[in-house]
Amino acid sequence: MIPIKIGREDKMLLIEDLQEYLLDQLSESIGNVAAEGIFDFVLNLVGPYVYNQAIADARKVAEQQMERTEDELNVLEKPLARRKRQR
Repeated sequence: MIPIKIGREDKMLLIEDLQEYLLDQLSESIGNVAAEGIFDFVLNLVGPYVYNQAIADARKVAEQQMERTEDELNVLEKPLARRKRQR
């Protein structure tokens, strides 16, 4: 799997959110280095599950779209006139 890459600016905002969450929920204050380590750990731990679910969701949408396309193509088909062969 391709590693999940998050831009530095977005990553720092997420780390700040993590720090705020830990402070609000656990009354625990941690520094940037510790928060980044936790963030990277959780991302590597949970990332593949989220990625695989996103792929499954995309596959389902693509299959539904393909079924609709198949139905639309079937409607466009013209009936063929079948002639009886003379013997």
